[in-house]
Amino acid sequence: MKKYKLSVLIERDEDSYLVATIPSLKSCYTQAKTMEELMPGIREVIELCL
Repeated sequence: MKKYKLSVLIERDEDSYLVATIPSLKSCYTQAKTMEELMPGIREVIELCL
């Protein structure tokens, strides 16, 4: 598996969800209530977008 270094922007929305966006990949984002839930989601969505 090839390794990539990608920037991830994490913000909290008005409903207190954490929203992670990968700016270099079009329409690549995920959300979760906690950082522990968000991290696996980030990896998964990056794999799907690549």
